[in-house]
Amino acid sequence: MGRGRLEAFSDGVFAIIVTIMVLELKVPQSDQPSALLPILPVLLTYVLSFVYVAIYWTNHHHVFQATDRINGAILWANIHLLFWISLTPFVTGWMGQNHFAPAPTAAYGFVLLMSAIAYLVLQNTIIADQGKHSLLAQAIGRDFKGKTSIIFYAVSIPLAFYDHRLSQAIFVAVALWWLVPDLRIVRVLRTSHKKPKS
Repeated sequence: MGRGRLEAFSDGVFAIIVTIMVLELKVPQSDQPSALLPILPVLLTYVLSFVYVAIYWTNHHHVFQATDRINGAILWANIHLLFWISLTPFVTGWMGQNHFAPAPTAAYGFVLLMSAIAYLVLQNTIIADQGKHSLLAQAIGRDFKGKTSIIFYAVSIPLAFYDHRLSQAIFVAVALWWLVPDLRIVRVLRTSHKKPKS
């Protein structure tokens, strides 16, 4: 299978996830700004989830720009990632509609955790197929950012039952951390394109 078909399918799934999330937003019946207050938790959760989906989509794109070929293991690792990300609309709605209650907040953290693990599995599956000296392996390195994010998500789950605001702070902090442009793969790709072909 070509890389293009996998990316097209994945892009479609990402688009559906965002569409489902936005359709969950209920428009207030009143034209007064105060009518937004009851749905503010839903709006804030939607914004946070949209940012997370956007982060995964952009990084997914970069990963496959550094991938030469696709095999069955990579296909299934990609499906595994999409499965966990596809649960984002569910936990987004649950957490927002219940005003960041402990159980929905913990569930949100769990989906973030499993999505991050699935992304790490996808990266490692690609590297296992294409070698330690592949473009992706060079770009990822030890992947401190990805592995540290997993630890933060894991901590956020039990923390939600102690103080959900601390879990929310972790979600926002990690999202902001990933919003800082991560140019590792871009730099490696640029360098590889500059090398003269033998």
